[in-house]
Amino acid sequence: MAEAATRTANRIDRGVTDYLQHVGVERGLAANTLAAYRRDLARYSNFLAGQGVKRPGDITRHHVTAFAQALSDGSDGAAALGVRSAARTIVAVRGLHKFWALEGTTTSDPASDVHPPMPGKRLPKAISVGEVTRILEAAGSDSATGLRDRALLEFLYSTGARISEAVGLDVDDVSLEHAGGEPAIVRLFGKGSKERLVPLGSYGARAVGAYVVRGRPLLASKGKGTPALFLNARGGRISRQSAWTILKAAAEKANITKDVSPHTLRHSFATHLLEGGADVRVVQELLGHASVTTTQVYTLVTADTLREVYAAAHPRALG
Repeated sequence: MAEAATRTANRIDRGVTDYLQHVGVERGLAANTLAAYRRDLARYSNFLAGQGVKRPGDITRHHVTAFAQALSDGSDGAAALGVRSAARTIVAVRGLHKFWALEGTTTSDPASDVHPPMPGKRLPKAISVGEVTRILEAAGSDSATGLRDRALLEFLYSTGARISEAVGLDVDDVSLEHAGGEPAIVRLFGKGSKERLVPLGSYGARAVGAYVVRGRPLLASKGKGTPALFLNARGGRISRQSAWTILKAAAEKANITKDVSPHTLRHSFATHLLEGGADVRVVQELLGHASVTTTQVYTLVTADTLREVYAAAHPRALG
């Protein structure tokens, strides 16, 4: 039995070697990628040997699905893999079988409808309105940099802007004064330089206005006349890393122990809007998402709120 398994492994191994040579030349894969493919397919080869498979043509869909299960539970004697590593291995196996079928080594492709496992969708990390308020109130001071810090964080939460969008802003991209009491407006440039207009709430407008009048001129005097809205202590455009540090410092001062990043404020912006009854397509436009399906992930965060609203408003919800 052991001898047969060895012969089997050798036959499969030869086919794997041919495939790796093919993808290395035809697709120009990096050395690290080829090494990963080699490890993944070596495990597959060992699995098939243990199953007593003699030739590539003897492999069935059952063998492929059993191997996929072994990747998850370690039943083949090797370590169980996470979803992403298991998915990568199945992709390598599918490529191997497709190659054998195209080359005529096999008459069919038993892996064609065996799909890699999909990673679970990670819910956005949002913090409560109270926690956001504590962070914003803890941010800043009456100094030039303090006014900037408060304005930056108020801006991020008021607009849901990506941090790259915020630090890329110029002064002319923000309009703080509107006739008739209309809200301030900011022009944001998202992915692919796609432009959108987003209202800036009263708190954000006041914080940005105070910074522009009292803080930015002092910082700008140390630089070379950059049009950037948010400036560093040397008068240049503030960096993403500096913005991250500003938020971390404010969160620590507010005694927020959760992991908070600039993207946390963006997620919280969207979540709180939906909790307040905003239409998902409106939130889509504000966030600059190309597809509403991207925005709909936030509705998973507010399922409890939806249930509460339904129970309170629908005449057939209770009783």
